[in-house]
Amino acid sequence: MSVSIRRARRDDADFIAELVTHEDVEPFLAAVRAKSREDILAEIERSEAEPDAFGVFLIEVDGERAGTMRFDRANRRSRIADLGGLAVHPDHRGAKVADTAARLFQRHLLEELGFHRLQMEIYGFNERAMRHAERSGFVREGVRRKAYWRNEQWVDGVLYGLVADDLEASR
Repeated sequence: MSVSIRRARRDDADFIAELVTHEDVEPFLAAVRAKSREDILAEIERSEAEPDAFGVFLIEVDGERAGTMRFDRANRRSRIADLGGLAVHPDHRGAKVADTAARLFQRHLLEELGFHRLQMEIYGFNERAMRHAERSGFVREGVRRKAYWRNEQWVDGVLYGLVADDLEASR
C-alpha cells in the first residue's frame, strides 16, 4: 500500500464534499468547516493562490482518493501553522493511512514550507483523533474546557503541538 499526499485540485471538490459530509466523518470535524462543493472550491482556489499560507491537501492510497487535510498559517513571524480537517474515508481506515499521511504532511510543512510549529485542536470526544495525534508525534499541550457547542452539547477542545525539533528527534 502506497500513501501519498498532494495539493487538492478543482476536480477533487466533489470527493472532498462527499467525504466531509459522510455520516461517519462529519460529527468529528469542526462545525464551521467548509462542506459545500462551492465552499470547498473556494478553499482549493485559495490553496492555489496562497500556497505558502493555506492549503487543502488530498490523501491518496495507491493513486485512489482516500482523504483530505488542510493547513492555515496562524503566524507569519513565528512560522506557525494551524492544521485541521483530517478526514479519511471509512473504506481506508485501519491501515494507518492517516498516520502515514500526517507524517508526510508534517515534513512538507516543516521542511519544504519552512514552518517551525504545527498546532491543532481536537474535540475532546474524538478519542480516535487524539490517539492518532500522539502516534503521529504531536504533544498534548492543554485543554479548552467546554469550549465548543457540538453535537448538542458543550465539548472540550484538546490542544496539540509539534515543533521542528520534535520531527528531528523522531528520525
